[in-house]
Amino acid sequence: MTQEGQLHVAVSEFETPRLALRRLTEEDAPFILGLLNEPTFIDNIADRGVRTDEQARAYLRDGPMASYARFGFGLLLVSLRPAGTPIGICGILKRDALDDPDLGYALLPSFCGSGYAHEAASGTLDHVRVVPGVQRVSAITKPANAPSIRLLEKLGFRYERLVRLTEGAEENRLFMRDL
Repeated sequence: MTQEGQLHVAVSEFETPRLALRRLTEEDAPFILGLLNEPTFIDNIADRGVRTDEQARAYLRDGPMASYARFGFGLLLVSLRPAGTPIGICGILKRDALDDPDLGYALLPSFCGSGYAHEAASGTLDHVRVVPGVQRVSAITKPANAPSIRLLEKLGFRYERLVRLTEGAEENRLFMRDL
């Protein structure tokens, strides 16, 4: 397990051949509102209960933006280059229930199946290597989320065990990858 102080390194933005990833801001609330209410997001990740722009702004402040302040990293906005069209989120999270930081991602359904999730996740893993003390990265997915399981395996993650992030929560599959 890494020390919280060791995790604080700024990972704020980078580009891949087709994508630009940057920190989320409150101005991204309309996009986040749409993404969090996609049926695929709700089914495969969770219903965050975000139904208004103000709730989306609070989600951004209390989630990704708080993570940037605490750890120097978090979920990033994924946009197509060069147009800047937002298509999803991807980044590294630090959850209390997991020993290691974990990879998280979600794309709008119309952008799935084109390799964008792999490109964003691969770029994110390359950038997390600069975080001192991070030697492994975890990822979680619902047991029935076959596309995410395939992507994690393609990225070099290996299934480790079932976990619950909170008491009474559904079990998720935990995957691990050494950096």
